[in-house]
Amino acid sequence: METKTNQFKAEIAEMLDLVVNSLYSKKEIFLRELISNASDAIDRAKYLGLTQKELLSDSPEWKIEVAVDSDAKTMMISDNGIGMDADELEKCLGTIASSGTKAFRKALKEKGGEALPELIGQFGVGFYAAFMVADKVRVVTKKRGQDAAFMWESDMSGGYTISDAERDGYGTSIMLHLRDDQHEYLDFWRVSELVKKYSDFIAYPINYRTVNVPADEKADDKKYREEREGKPLNTMVALWKRNKKDVKPEEYEEFYRHLTHDYDGPFETIPFSGEGAVEFKALLFIPKKATMELFMPQQKRGLSLYVRNVFIGDDIEMLLPNWLRFVKGVVDSSDLPLNVSREMLQDDAVIAKIKSAVTSKMLSFFEDLKKKPERYDEFWGAFGTILKEGVHTDYGNSDRIKKLIKYPTARGESGKRIFLEDYVKDMASGQKDIYYLVSEREEDARKAPQLEAARKHGCDVLLFCDPVDEFLTESLREFEGKKLVDVGKGDVSFGTEEEQKAEKEANEKAAGELKPFIEAVKKELEAKVSDVRVSTRLTDSPCCLVARENALSPSMVRMMRAMRETVPDEKRILELNATHPLVKKIAALSGAEQSDSIALLYDAALIAEGSPVTDGARFTKLLSDLMLK
Repeated sequence: METKTNQFKAEIAEMLDLVVNSLYSKKEIFLRELISNASDAIDRAKYLGLTQKELLSDSPEWKIEVAVDSDAKTMMISDNGIGMDADELEKCLGTIASSGTKAFRKALKEKGGEALPELIGQFGVGFYAAFMVADKVRVVTKKRGQDAAFMWESDMSGGYTISDAERDGYGTSIMLHLRDDQHEYLDFWRVSELVKKYSDFIAYPINYRTVNVPADEKADDKKYREEREGKPLNTMVALWKRNKKDVKPEEYEEFYRHLTHDYDGPFETIPFSGEGAVEFKALLFIPKKATMELFMPQQKRGLSLYVRNVFIGDDIEMLLPNWLRFVKGVVDSSDLPLNVSREMLQDDAVIAKIKSAVTSKMLSFFEDLKKKPERYDEFWGAFGTILKEGVHTDYGNSDRIKKLIKYPTARGESGKRIFLEDYVKDMASGQKDIYYLVSEREEDARKAPQLEAARKHGCDVLLFCDPVDEFLTESLREFEGKKLVDVGKGDVSFGTEEEQKAEKEANEKAAGELKPFIEAVKKELEAKVSDVRVSTRLTDSPCCLVARENALSPSMVRMMRAMRETVPDEKRILELNATHPLVKKIAALSGAEQSDSIALLYDAALIAEGSPVTDGARFTKLLSDLMLK
C-alpha cells in the first residue's frame, strides 16, 4: 500500500494531549500499559486459535520481549499475539478510545461467546501512554493468518502515517524513541523493577534483550548479560489463582515478604475465591505482630489490587473495613470498575460486594480460629485491640464481632481473657446483667473497691483496660439479651430481689444515722464531688468514687486531655461504707481533725482507683501528721 498520512482531528489531538500530560500520575505506567496490551494480543490469538487452527500454524511459544538500544536511545516492546491489519491500525491507533480489546469483547458477547479471555484493555488509551516518555512511536505489526505487515508512526505533531512494512513472524512491535529526560528506562534494573511491580504475574514470559552489544564486550560482561537475559523478568505465576494444595508454604511465605517487606513471615495465609454476582480471587495474610502504623490515622493501609494479573495499586482501603486494617494481601478481579487511567477504583456496588465478601471470609476464619485457644490467644494478643473497633464501626457485623472479643475478668488469672459467651455461661445464679469496670491498668482494676459487692454475691466483672474499650461501650450495650452494666457508674445492685431489698433498708437506716457526717463531708468536699451517699458496692473498703451513669471515666478524661481535647471537669459521687470502722471513727471526730481526715479519705479513694491526688503537698503533710500521731 502507499504511505497514508492522516491528521488527528482537533478534538482527538486535544484528548491525546490530556492522555499524555494529565491522565496518569506516573510516567512509569507506560510500560505496564504496553505490556498489558501485548498480553491481550496473545490472549486474543490463543482464544481465536481454538476454532481457527490456521492462526496457530507456526506453533508459537507465547512471549513478550522488551529490547533496549542504549546507543539509539530506544525501547521496543514486542509480542507474537494476534497482530493488526492496516484497517485495524487506523481504527485502533488513529482514534482514541477505540480499543481493539474492547471491540473484541463486544463482538464475542454479541455472538454469545462463553469463557471470555481475561483481557485488560478497556478504554483504548493505554497505548498513548507511550508518548509520556517518547517523542516518536513506531508500531510494526503483522496479523495472524495474513501475509502483509504494516507500520504506524507518529511524533504527536498532529498526525500519523500508515505504510507497508516487513516483520519476521506474527504479532506487534512498538518502538519508542525516548525523550532526553527519560533515559532511565534504558537501564536493565529500572525495567526489571517496573516489570516486577506491575506485570510480575502476566501469564507469558517477559524477556529482556540488549540491542547493539559492543563488539569488544568483555567476557565477564557477556556472561553477566546472558545470565540476566536468559530468564524472564516476571514470575508469571499468580499464587492466588493456584489451588492451595498445589502451593508450598514457603512459596506463600516468599510472596508475603515480597508484598509486605515483613521478614517474620505471616501468622496465617488465607486464599479464597469470591463467586456469585462478583467473581474474584484473593490471597490474604495475617501478620504475626502489630506495627505502630496500624494506630496512626494518616497511615495508608489496605489490600493490593490486581486486575487480570496486572498490578493497579496497593493500599486500596475501599476493599477492607478499617477494623481489618492489619490484614495484608491481594484482590484480583475482572469485574472491578477502574477510572480511565486504571489507577484508582470508582466507588460502586461491585467494590461493596468484594469488601463484604472479604470481611465475611475473615470473620469465618476468626470463628474457626476460636476452636484453637492457644493460637487464637496469640492472634488476639497482636490484633485484639483493633478487632474490637469493629463492634463500634461495623454495625452489620457487630454481633459476629462481639463473639470474637476477649476480656480479662476480676475473678480470672492475670493475663487470661475470656469470651463474652463464656462469661454468660458462668454468670451467678439470678444474675441478669453483665458487669464491667473501666480502668487504665488491669492491676488497678483487680484491686478496685467498686468490685467488692460483686465479689460478695459471686458475680464476675469484665475489666475494660484497653483505650478503645470505653469508646466501645456506646455500641457494646448488650450481648445475647444481657445488658452490660458499669460497676463504677450510677446505682448498681447485686444479689436476689430479697437481698437487694434488705440492703436498701440497711442503707437507708445507715444513711439516717450518718446524716450529720454525710452533710459534713458534702460541705468539706463541695468543690470536688457532686454528692455523698452510703454505698451498696463496698464491703471491705471505706469509700470509693463513682460517676453518673453517662459520664466519662477518669481514664477517658485523662486520655482525651492528653490528646489536647477540651473536656470539662465533672464532679463524681463519693460513696461511703457505713459499716467500715474508719468511717465510723472519722464520723466521731470534730473540727479540724475531722476536716483533715475527710480530705485524706477522699485522696484514698483517688489512689485506690489509680488516679492522682488533687493536692499532693497537702496529702503528704496530712499523712505525715497522721503517722506522727
